[in-house]
Amino acid sequence: MSSRLPVPSDVVICPGIHEPQLTQDFLTALQGNKIAHLSTGSTQKLLIFPTQEYPAYSTLHILQFLQRHASQTTPIVFISFSAGVAGAIGAAWGWEMLGGQVKAFIAFDGWGVPLQGKFPIHRVSHDYFTHWSSALLGTGEDSFYADPAIEHLDLWRSPDSCQGWWVQRIAAEKTEQRLYTTAAQFVNYLLHLYK
Repeated sequence: MSSRLPVPSDVVICPGIHEPQLTQDFLTALQGNKIAHLSTGSTQKLLIFPTQEYPAYSTLHILQFLQRHASQTTPIVFISFSAGVAGAIGAAWGWEMLGGQVKAFIAFDGWGVPLQGKFPIHRVSHDYFTHWSSALLGTGEDSFYADPAIEHLDLWRSPDSCQGWWVQRIAAEKTEQRLYTTAAQFVNYLLHLYK
């Protein structure tokens, strides 16, 4: 029996096409939900892909960014938004092909983007239609959708004030269970799960 402790994962944020301030608002909202360790922790590293310098949807640029700033020996948790989901899912596959490990992938409003991988995938949607229609391209694990619906950018800007349904998949029973919460609390749970 091994006594090795699990290696803490780094968190890679892949924003969409929007003002950088929205991503700062996103991180501030998460910090208010007890995930302040993302920016100040000694073992976890937070990497934010600079969409002000490169296209948010560019898999190649995200991979190059990871090669410069991440270690292949440290697992990665991706959190991506909108156009960033398209670039990040390709980068996640590429990172694994290069020998890295993807611990989980969290997609905020990745509508129209097929999400498949050897790693757990979670979707966060701004309304039920996006949740339902995105599931046609890969349901993944537990997911979340806003109810009442909110604006697309508000999901990223203010996940702490986005209320909705956490859809828990119970694979053994092939059923779902729903819990009313906020998007920030859902992400907080996932980051704790994959830390």
